[in-house]
This record gives sequence, C-alpha cells and structure tokens, in this order.
Amino acid sequence: MRSRSGESKSAPPWPSLEVVWGEMSSGGPTTLSPSKARESPLPEGVGGKKRDSLGSTPTQTIAKDVGEIYSRLLDHRPVIQGEIRYFIKEFEEKRGLREVRVLENLKNTTLEANNQTLPKCEEVMHGNLNESLRRLQVANEMISRLQQREQEERQLQTEKLMTAETQRLTQWEEFVKEQHNLKAIVDEEHTKAIKRLKEQYATMEEDLAKHTL
Repeated sequence: MRSRSGESKSAPPWPSLEVVWGEMSSGGPTTLSPSKARESPLPEGVGGKKRDSLGSTPTQTIAKDVGEIYSRLLDHRPVIQGEIRYFIKEFEEKRGLREVRVLENLKNTTLEANNQTLPKCEEVMHGNLNESLRRLQVANEMISRLQQREQEERQLQTEKLMTAETQRLTQWEEFVKEQHNLKAIVDEEHTKAIKRLKEQYATMEEDLAKHTL
C-alpha cells in the first residue's frame, strides 16, 4: 500500500490532474476524456506532425480543460484513491499499529501465563493440597480416637448405671423383705400384748366381782 507523504492537511483528498495523467501514462487507472477520444492511432510520422500542429492551436488547451473538468466532476477514482490513502495514513502511520501491539502484548501475556504462571500455580496448588490432605488425615485420626474414647466412656457409664440399678433393686427387695419380717414380728407382739391385756382385765373384773359380793 502507498501512503500520501508530504501532503498538507488543507489539500483535497484527491490527487491533482498531473498525478492522474501520470498514472494514466504509466498504466494505472485510465479514464476516458475528450482529449483522449480525439486522438486516433496514426502512423508515427503523421502523429508527430498532428501533435505539433495541435500544440500551436488553442484546441489542445480546450481539450485539457474539458478533460480536467471531466476528471473533477465525473471521474471518482482519484477521489476514492485519495480517501484510501488517507485511511491508510490514519490507521497505519498515525495510530502506529496500536491494535497489533495490543494483540502482541495479549499474546505474550497468554504465553507467559501458560508457560510460567500456570505451572507455578499448579505446583503450589498440588503442594498445598497434599499438605491439606495430610492435615485432614491427622484430624480424622484424632477425631476417630476421640469418638472411640467417648464411646468407651459411654459404655462404661452405661455399665455402671446398670450395675447401680441392679444393686438398688436388690437392696429394695431386701428392704421390702425386712419390712415384711418386722411387720410380722410387730403384729405378733401386738397380738400377744392384746391377749395379755385381755387376761389382765378379765382377772381384775373377777377380783372386783369378789370384793363387791
């Protein structure tokens, strides 16, 4: 691509007429103009005489003016080429390929992350995970031992409670039996005491009856 170097900002985006004629003569984009339409393929000698004769007349000047007017009003290719050059200059020269540099930086950052950062992160992660797993295993073992001790203590407490309850039941049964025995003894003594009292009162009544007679 070609860029417009040395062009002032106030100049129009299309090239001048000399540039257009230069491109046309060098095989670039050609346009039909009245000056070209009037030219006919003649032999070399005849053509030279024709050009010499036209150079001294105002017809050539008129043809150039008409061609310039035609190129200015109807031929848009120079304008489009000027816009293309301006676009290229704006986005390549002024911007300095910023987008390409940004993409290169992103590419370098991505490569650095893939080649350096990610392996380091994976290594650190594996190390931390192994340490965490080891600590978890130790914690699980400690919890298992604590649970086993707690279960053993609960079992001992349950056995103690069962033994104490059995002892209390045995003692209660013995107490009930003892109370029954004591009740029987007391009842027997009470019966004997009542019998003695009855006999005593009967004897006293007999004595009173004798004294009254």
